Amino acid sequence: MRRLLGPLAALLLALAAWPALAVEPGEMLADPVLEARARTISASLRCPVCLNESIDESNAPISHELRVLIRERLVAGDTDREVIDFVVARYGEFVLMRPDPRGANLILWIAGPAMLLIAGGTVIATLRRRAQRAEPEALTTDETHRLHEILGEDG
Repeated sequence: MRRLLGPLAALLLALAAWPALAVEPGEMLADPVLEARARTISASLRCPVCLNESIDESNAPISHELRVLIRERLVAGDTDREVIDFVVARYGEFVLMRPDPRGANLILWIAGPAMLLIAGGTVIATLRRRAQRAEPEALTTDETHRLHEILGEDG
């Protein structure tokens, strides 16, 4: 068991560091404050090729270009919002890992919870209808006597 723990720990450390491997040393800025801002921005932007990876995690050439572009804009004096707006203007809102819940996106933000509520209401209504149908009506006295006659019971 102890023999497995060493390689397993090394594997977990390598997997934890995987996103850091995408940013190449040549891309990094000398100013740690600007570099931290660049990493925050690039973590919030989706790679146009990889889809479910941020450009900070992606090794795709376009992600490299976007990381360099972000750093150039920050060095030029752009604010974080200006950099993000610039990238969104070029690639569309698709590149945002968390699109703004405004305009047409509002429909998408509301659709999930609305569908969940509709599905929940449908399940509750269906279960109530089934519960009502499951309870048989009581037999009238005449029906009870007729049943006993058919079954040949004294009743």
